[in-house]
Amino acid sequence: MSAQRPEIKVAALQHLQKRKSEKWRAFSREILPMPFAVMDFELAEPIKDAITQLIQDSDAGYLGEIPELGENFSRFASNRWGWSVAPKEVRIAPDVGVAVIEVARLIAKPGEKIIINTPVYYNFFNWIAEIHSLPLDLPLLPPKSPGDPYRLDLNLIESGYRDGAKLHILCHPHNPVGSIYPDEDLHQLAELAGTYGVTILSDEIHSPLIYEAERYRPFLSISDTARDVGISFVSATKAFSFAGLKCAQIVAQSERSEAILNRLPHALHSRASLYGAIASSVAYGQCEPWLDAVIGYLDGARHLLATLVSAKLPGVIYCKPDAGYFGWLDLRNVLKEGEIDDVSNLMIEHGKIAVASGALYGPGGRGFIRINFATSSEILEDAIDRIAAALSQI
Repeated sequence: MSAQRPEIKVAALQHLQKRKSEKWRAFSREILPMPFAVMDFELAEPIKDAITQLIQDSDAGYLGEIPELGENFSRFASNRWGWSVAPKEVRIAPDVGVAVIEVARLIAKPGEKIIINTPVYYNFFNWIAEIHSLPLDLPLLPPKSPGDPYRLDLNLIESGYRDGAKLHILCHPHNPVGSIYPDEDLHQLAELAGTYGVTILSDEIHSPLIYEAERYRPFLSISDTARDVGISFVSATKAFSFAGLKCAQIVAQSERSEAILNRLPHALHSRASLYGAIASSVAYGQCEPWLDAVIGYLDGARHLLATLVSAKLPGVIYCKPDAGYFGWLDLRNVLKEGEIDDVSNLMIEHGKIAVASGALYGPGGRGFIRINFATSSEILEDAIDRIAAALSQI
């Protein structure tokens, strides 16, 4: 992690509106799109250079062997989290969602229940539905007071394990609430999984975006038991902002987990993108200084959001996240019951701003909205002004 950090370049709105990705095509130009998990920053120069070189070489074939990805991730994991990962323990998939689905279908039968902890990333519901299983929601413990983190309800989770659920999809760091689970909670979770024969699939896609690095540990690094019961899913695509290039990594560090992954379709690797794999390898190998600069920028943005909410959104509660770039805003004090489930439409109608309705993330998300603060201060201020305008009219 070099002290020489590059400048983070934030694209202006008029430039962003020329982009062709979903964020900038999902709504008309008058709507400010704030729900998508894409940063408004220019790509790191080494990634741009690598992709440009592929284009110049007309190198656009299938993805084959790419040992440098595992090697670079191994060094990155050691540098960022003190996690020892052998390159051979790193496998490739098109994205975290596809990887979780393909692994989950090897463990859970149709009709069986898979544990999740809401409010949680809404696609967990879609992933479970795709393999014809059922979600078993064991909600997070909400903050006792503003500023406190969400926590895992370990007593409730044990009851789910005891009742026969054999698969648990964990979100760590958490999307959308931005919490990091304490080591002792993860250690206890692993022990419970070991006792009841549960496999934990840990979605750790936001793990590079930690504000206090010493507070975070990947699940598999917690204990021998965690390595035995868990499989981790990681990716450079969120932290380095190239989700459209399609590449994620699956990490297993025990004979039990390896045996599960050995049953995956052989084509899972080749369904990822050559461009995504090269970008990921370069991100892990050359772009830590850029990542450090991004985290510094986002740290300022999460504090700016707190200032803006306090000044312009009376009654709205926002707790700064420990990881990621989502603002999880509690509007329950300012919305009527009939408005809670229609909040995203009301924001578009009255504020010309698109947000993610908290109801998408499970019952505990009702009355919340999620916005992305990985953007310029001008756009973030505009977003809060639009939310304020909408709230004044509903």
